[in-house]
Amino acid sequence: MTGHFGKWHLGPVEKGSPVNPGASGFDEWLSAPNFFDNDPILSREGVAEPKPGESSMVTADAAIDFMRKHANGEQPFLAVVWFGSPHNPHQATDELKALYPNEEAQFQNFYGEITGMDRAFGKLREELRTLGIADNTIFWYCSDNGGLRKLGSTGGRGHKSQLYEGGLRVPAILEWPQKIPANRVTNIPCNTADIYPTLLDILGIEMPNQPRLDGISLAPLITRDMTTRPEPMGFWVYPEKGISTPSKELMQELYDAQQAGKEVAHPDMLCLDAGEIKTTYSETDLPGHSAWLDWPWKLHRIPKEGAESEFTFELYNLESDPGETTDLALSQAPRVQTMSAALKTWQQSVVRSLNGQDYK
Repeated sequence: MTGHFGKWHLGPVEKGSPVNPGASGFDEWLSAPNFFDNDPILSREGVAEPKPGESSMVTADAAIDFMRKHANGEQPFLAVVWFGSPHNPHQATDELKALYPNEEAQFQNFYGEITGMDRAFGKLREELRTLGIADNTIFWYCSDNGGLRKLGSTGGRGHKSQLYEGGLRVPAILEWPQKIPANRVTNIPCNTADIYPTLLDILGIEMPNQPRLDGISLAPLITRDMTTRPEPMGFWVYPEKGISTPSKELMQELYDAQQAGKEVAHPDMLCLDAGEIKTTYSETDLPGHSAWLDWPWKLHRIPKEGAESEFTFELYNLESDPGETTDLALSQAPRVQTMSAALKTWQQSVVRSLNGQDYK
């Protein structure tokens, strides 16, 4: 059984949408179209439900209800829990803000939201133990991006939305007592794109007609058989704006529509054309800042200001220079050439995927 709880951000969470969590493979879901704050309205399989309470705890409680139903079932369960916090506008509960009386208001809210998440994680972990399934359950946590410009840093240069380490590098925690009996730390770089192939590998599942994947299985890392990452990682900030999805407003509109007897609030926004490719992208232009991490080397391909079709390159050795302070591109010209060619090949494969030309 599979369940999704919290922030979806992959399309409408209304009934009939071909990209809602149910249409994407989840058996049960209580989801929001984007980040959400306290006392949210969430969509339970397409039905809007007000859920009083602190944002992260509401999300964790929904996942716990799901786990209690399926913990002793014949099949394993997968619970995907995506919290709405921390996110602007930071809005911690009064109780959580009170834990930081000496901080400015913005930090009271920011730290309060993080504390709310910590409590939610703790409740999820405790429930696994109460259910007696903690030893052979994988509990995997990570953030989705680096620190905010004004409120903190994950270390290194840069911040959220940038491709320097301060925008990319975040800690991750994987708990699996049966396979990882003692605490240990790895510095091998991993990616959220690795989660899917890792779980398939652990479960012994081979997906038919699997499109090309960027991620790799980390199962050998868990069993201590991986000493270095066998494949590089690519990153790319494509200069194209996303679609505004104000969760609070959209869910209020859905709730009001359903209270008035309607199934959906915006039939024209259900992404009914989700399977159609209406925009194709060039395999030669490749605009925007991109980066290629082939440990310990990291190459940046940066568009020149005022000349988006021209690029400069920066090269760093992250092992000796994690702060990306010393550019070695000039002294390592052959390496730049090799890595830039590999980065371009990867970018072209991304474009082919966007254009519907996935391949194994």
